Amino acid sequence: MTCKGFKIWGVLIIAFLASPLFTSCDGGEEEQLIGNWVELSDLDGLPRTDAAGFSIGNKGYVGTGYDGEDRLNDFWEYDPGRNAWTQKADLPGAARSSAVGFASDSKGYVGTGYDGRNRLKDFWEYDPSSNTWTQKADFGGTARYGAVAFAINNKGYVGTGNDGSYMKDNWEYDPSADTWTQKTSIGGSKRQDASSFTVNGKGYILTGQDNGSYQSDLWEYDPAADLWAKKRAITNVSDETYDDQYTSIPGVGKVGFSIGTKGYLATGGQTTGIDVWEYNPATDLWTEKTSFEGSTRQDGVAFTIGNRGYVTTGRSGSFYFDDIWALDPDAVLNEDD
Repeated sequence: MTCKGFKIWGVLIIAFLASPLFTSCDGGEEEQLIGNWVELSDLDGLPRTDAAGFSIGNKGYVGTGYDGEDRLNDFWEYDPGRNAWTQKADLPGAARSSAVGFASDSKGYVGTGYDGRNRLKDFWEYDPSSNTWTQKADFGGTARYGAVAFAINNKGYVGTGNDGSYMKDNWEYDPSADTWTQKTSIGGSKRQDASSFTVNGKGYILTGQDNGSYQSDLWEYDPAADLWAKKRAITNVSDETYDDQYTSIPGVGKVGFSIGTKGYLATGGQTTGIDVWEYNPATDLWTEKTSFEGSTRQDGVAFTIGNRGYVTTGRSGSFYFDDIWALDPDAVLNEDD
């Protein structure tokens, strides 16, 4: 084998195969990406896109969405210990897609979305101990779909989305009082179909689109101070090298989740995608991880259990998915598992 005039003989080929680095034909070295994806047992329900989800304890929950013909209101529990799904009580409200979901330590919450004719603002609480839903106070903002949500210290935060126009507001839900309070709006642009995650008591909102433009800003929310801080852009805007590969981060239909002290974005993009990025708030830098090993997609749903992130459902064009994949972000890729 030759590469710009350099011959690589058998002993060097063995070293190449054993090394975590490989030599490119321009003489440089590229680092093997870290992170391993494992395919698990498919969702027992219908394939779908634009579902809502959350995790409580060691279980994940996924429901609602759109299957290409109908909006859905079924809900499913995933148990990683058994690698099995169990159907739970249907969401009592309207069947919907593009809703938001978040969870406290013991309850899950689903609300907003689109029923095929109307934007929605109703909100529902799920109790896994009794497998029951209870209607709670309507979302404090306008009815909408394509919003984002996250939870910090057993309070939920919902904002952005589309109520007929793009939005950038931010609302806090207190389950103990069943009340909504408007908080400081996200900095930067309004947006729809953005992504979010939480790390160390801070919420992060990024990506999405505003009037056809993909957003490249990242905002950190401190609920104690009710303030947003702008972080480094998520595209290549500096003269430094750290952001040279960031061009694939902006887009729509991405899923966000957190594991430990890091945040993650997976799939989605400017159409569909398989890219996976890890955010370190301590350094305000992104690292590319092993690409999602399922089919390229957008508008999936994600949740975290322990030290794994789970990505499921979504769509590619008119094809809808029901598979689920788990990411161990610190493991070396194993293509045989």
